[in-house]
Amino acid sequence: MNKFFTIWLGVVIIIVIALIFVSGNNQNETGNNSAPAANQQVALTVYKSPSCGCCGEWVGYMKRREYQVEVKDTTDMDSIKTKYSVPSALASCHTTIVNGYVVEGHVPVEAIERLLLEQPKIIGIALPGMPTGSPGMPGSKSSPFDIRMIDLVGQDAGTYLTT
Repeated sequence: MNKFFTIWLGVVIIIVIALIFVSGNNQNETGNNSAPAANQQVALTVYKSPSCGCCGEWVGYMKRREYQVEVKDTTDMDSIKTKYSVPSALASCHTTIVNGYVVEGHVPVEAIERLLLEQPKIIGIALPGMPTGSPGMPGSKSSPFDIRMIDLVGQDAGTYLTT
């Protein structure tokens, strides 16, 4: 009886260890540890002018990457930028809110994903102006994009990422 119990206990321990290992691997592959949820579960709210074509192109860019995007057209973008503490030097044509962060302008998805993963103590990030070749803008990229940080008091806090 002791030999049977020992074998049975060994098999149970192996099964439990295997289940823990498989569960841990699945969690890492789907990004469910401390990383943000899958793109389909990340909701973006984009404030833009109803007549802005490049803003619509950026929205399409994010939807193609399987993000949920809610568009709020407004004719008063200045009040949106004031509400979310976007400094005028970092302003662009649309303002996005994602998981409590501000994403100003034609920011590439890689920078947004890094922001959501790192969760720095800032208001958000911005790609000032409307750089040629940035997501949603026509033309070819002619120089690296300097993605800036907006600190907790609404000031330019320097480079967050260069892409």
